Amino acid sequence: MRLIDMGMLFRQKVTVPVHEVIFSTVDKPKLLSQLSALLSDIGLNIREAHVFSTFDGYSLDVFVVDGWQEEGTEGLHEAISNAIERSEGSWSGSAHSQSAIENILSAQASGNLEIDRRLLKIGEKITSGSFGDLFHGTYLGQDVAIKILRSEHINEVPANEFAQEVEILREVQHSNVVHFVGACTKSPHMFIVTEYMSEGSLYDYIRMHHESLKLSQLLKFALDISKGMQYLHHNNIIHRDLKTANLLMDKENAVKVADFGVARFQSQGGIMTAETGTYRWMAPEVINHQPYDQKVDVFSFAIVIWEMVTAKVPYGNMTPLQAALGVRQGLRPEIPQDMHPKLVELMQRCWDTDAAKRPPFSEITIELENILQEVQSSEASSSSGG
Repeated sequence: MRLIDMGMLFRQKVTVPVHEVIFSTVDKPKLLSQLSALLSDIGLNIREAHVFSTFDGYSLDVFVVDGWQEEGTEGLHEAISNAIERSEGSWSGSAHSQSAIENILSAQASGNLEIDRRLLKIGEKITSGSFGDLFHGTYLGQDVAIKILRSEHINEVPANEFAQEVEILREVQHSNVVHFVGACTKSPHMFIVTEYMSEGSLYDYIRMHHESLKLSQLLKFALDISKGMQYLHHNNIIHRDLKTANLLMDKENAVKVADFGVARFQSQGGIMTAETGTYRWMAPEVINHQPYDQKVDVFSFAIVIWEMVTAKVPYGNMTPLQAALGVRQGLRPEIPQDMHPKLVELMQRCWDTDAAKRPPFSEITIELENILQEVQSSEASSSSGG
């Protein structure tokens, strides 16, 4: 990361110096929040933020700030440079030893947690992620999905992330949450085994069947998601990365919440501040690095509803950083003109900037059931010619 330019723009009548800070860096996830947090940590107040992406994968992040009481920029330049040096290691991935991972897991493990690797058969690769690969396989005659942590990345993954995912999966049991089979927590073969969802992700499904899907079917999908999330929230679990790519479908077309890599048990204090998730689905309070709670999942659910109706990527004409900046300023996806008005109203309440105004999933489930009943009656009437 390189600090390009910094200079005082003007002084207000109250003699508060205002500076412009420009960062040039490789474009990457979470960058906007990381830079915002960095500036806040050294006592600066962000008045404006602008993001520009280049065709060769770089990002220019421009901040207008106050809070530095000196007119000169030399001290500010040094303070920001020092903050960057302190932060860059954690941004690229905190290093944790294998023993740290095993220590956490050994404290959590129970007798029925460990998979007998001799009985596990690994088949074809389904997909690849940043630190692991997902395979189709069998265990004790059952079709399973196997998420394998690649050995070269074991020390790059935060020690508690793998452990947290295992611990959360062990705790949940619901028809709309992917079923946990077991895990291997001993190096060099570390993996998580869950039920195999034969129809893949909701992301792929809605794009493949968009033209033929009825509204009633989309509402059933939404209900499945809402019921799964209602269960998770009831058990004090925040998913933090709810999107159609993390929602899987079984052979009965039931949708189940999956991928708990960044999920967390909600803290006893009721709020969290760590920034995580995927920008296009992320609530503004998370982007702004403000305290947040379970209502961030409700915001993401609203984007999922829009995604199901349109079969498009949210803010598809923007980079992820540009989308995040837009959401901070109140931007939301354009609402289709033919969308059911009651579903529009529910969606808009779910993505309200004020988290307190977003409904809980218990209320969302009831509203979706009522809308579904109304739509099914209308569809039945249309099909019968009435």
